[in-house]
Amino acid sequence: MACYARCVAEPARQAFSFDAYLELEEVSPVKHEFLRGEVWAMAVGTPDHAAISVNVSTLLSTALRGRPCRVYSSDLRIRVLATGLGTYPGVTVVCGKPEFDSADRKQQTVTNPRLIVEVLSPSTANDDRGEKLTHYQQITSLEEVVLVAHDEQRIDVWRRAGEGWTLNSLSAGTVQLYSVDVEIPLAEIYRNPFGDVA
Repeated sequence: MACYARCVAEPARQAFSFDAYLELEEVSPVKHEFLRGEVWAMAVGTPDHAAISVNVSTLLSTALRGRPCRVYSSDLRIRVLATGLGTYPGVTVVCGKPEFDSADRKQQTVTNPRLIVEVLSPSTANDDRGEKLTHYQQITSLEEVVLVAHDEQRIDVWRRAGEGWTLNSLSAGTVQLYSVDVEIPLAEIYRNPFGDVA
């Protein structure tokens, strides 16, 4: 995750334990990511980024109403147990009961997402499409990762296929999310009452 440290913010000089990281998160006004003792502040999104995230959350929440799945905002921390990454995806869907990281005594860190959606930003897009995606793909419960461009109408859907992952990129039409049996029109994800995404 070296590029996160370089591209998003300087990492803390001291090495953090996961417990120390959790303590920091309780008092910090900004969210941080954690990996291998390093902690760094997460980038702040643009207004377009924030609006697209809300569109996705609303569409998923509506589609999943009455089903045993719950949609979470970027306030939910997840942890990749295989690598140790602690982070806050833009949108997370958990189906069934959430499973919590045993290292988090307050049970505020979830380990079993079924679907993760990240709305990309200029400062994080390369890592979201690269190293961070690689971390996510090691979550055993995860079936799909959706990467949503904020500056153009483009969505990449990474889907688990046996031992590997497949990629489906779309710039129009409908996104099929097999992990939660939901279809979402791209036009609704990018819906903007003031015009197209810049």
